[in-house]
Amino acid sequence: MLKTTPIVSIVDDDEGVRFSLSNLVQSLGWQTRVYESAETFLASGEASGTACLISDIRMTGMSGVEMHELLIAQGNPPPTIFISAYPTPSVQVKIADNGALALLKKPYSAAVVKHWLSVALGSPETGFEN
Repeated sequence: MLKTTPIVSIVDDDEGVRFSLSNLVQSLGWQTRVYESAETFLASGEASGTACLISDIRMTGMSGVEMHELLIAQGNPPPTIFISAYPTPSVQVKIADNGALALLKKPYSAAVVKHWLSVALGSPETGFEN
């Protein structure tokens, strides 16, 4: 039986953040898919194949929190890590109540991202040490 590398979906309306976060996640041994909006991610049909979701909270259109609530309502939300430059206490409470793994404040360190991905996914099966 073939083992596949878990897919981390990254949703952020900032192209630079998507690019750098995708490179970081890939360097840690996981595959990524990137989306510029919650609507694009939801329309992709890839939510069910997402092993971990990393999403900005504030985006043009649907927010990351609204997207996460929709995934919860659909019955199969992936483990979710939120990122935000402006995390407010009310948002922190809301996403914790909704079962999100973490809320990382921008700028975040590679070590913190690695930690939370390891919590969500375990270690990647890539043949090298992290």
